[in-house]
Amino acid sequence: MNAPTLEQFQQQVSELLLRHRSLLDVLSKYGQSGASVNRAVAKAVTECGCIELNARKQPYEDDFNLEKAKRKLHHHISGELCEHCKEAIQNELGRNLFYMSAMANLLDIKLDDVIERESDKCSTLGLFNLT
Repeated sequence: MNAPTLEQFQQQVSELLLRHRSLLDVLSKYGQSGASVNRAVAKAVTECGCIELNARKQPYEDDFNLEKAKRKLHHHISGELCEHCKEAIQNELGRNLFYMSAMANLLDIKLDDVIERESDKCSTLGLFNLT
C-alpha cells in the first residue's frame, strides 16, 4: 500500500472532519494533540524506560563547522523506542498531523506549499535556518 500524498491526505481529512469544523475547535484540538505527542514521548522515558534522557549543556563553540557540530552535539537520547512506545507516538503524531491538515484546509493552505516554502528556506539559509 502506497502512502497518500499530502494533497490526498488533506482531501481525506476534509471529508472526515465533521464535529470540529470551527477554526477554534481545530486550533484547540491541534494544541491538545501536540501535548499528547509530548506526553507519549515522556511516557516512553518515565513509564516504559525504553529510552533515557541525559540532557546537559551542549558543547557548542563558535568555530564549529557542520561536520564538527554533528560529531560533538548530542541529542540526549539513549536507547531505542520499543514497539509499544513507537506505535503510541506514531498514533499521536498522526492525530497531530490530522488536525494540522484540518487547520490548513480551513485556512485554504496546501501542505505541499508549506513544505515547499520551508524546504526552500532550508536550502537558502542552510545551517542558520533555525538558529
